[in-house]
Amino acid sequence: MPAKVLDSFALIAYFRDEPGAEMVENLLVTAGKKDSPLHMSDVSYAEVKYSIVKKDGVKAWAEAAKILPGLPIDFHPTTRELADTAADFKARFKMSLADAFAAALAKEKQAELVTGDPEFKALEKEIKVAWLK
Repeated sequence: MPAKVLDSFALIAYFRDEPGAEMVENLLVTAGKKDSPLHMSDVSYAEVKYSIVKKDGVKAWAEAAKILPGLPIDFHPTTRELADTAADFKARFKMSLADAFAAALAKEKQAELVTGDPEFKALEKEIKVAWLK
């Protein structure tokens, strides 16, 4: 399985059982079985947390936070190199800073970015995108 990066859209869909949740769950199960974790930037993690807290409340986040450590996801801190790539994407494409970091991590890892966020359409020539269905 090629390396995969989750953006916040994908993990939020998983936690809220939104469209695409089943695909994310399948990726998580496969990653766990193959001992090949998925990847996510710490910036995307922050976006997941604030989105769940803001829309669903602190209790919903507490439940999600209990599940997260058991998921086969490696969380990546920002580095200067990652920040430079994210800044380049943000400057050239209309996208949030968290999305720019997700795209930068996908580029760094030469991985597919798993998302349902249409902001990434413009980046399909820059990175591989696996669209949630």
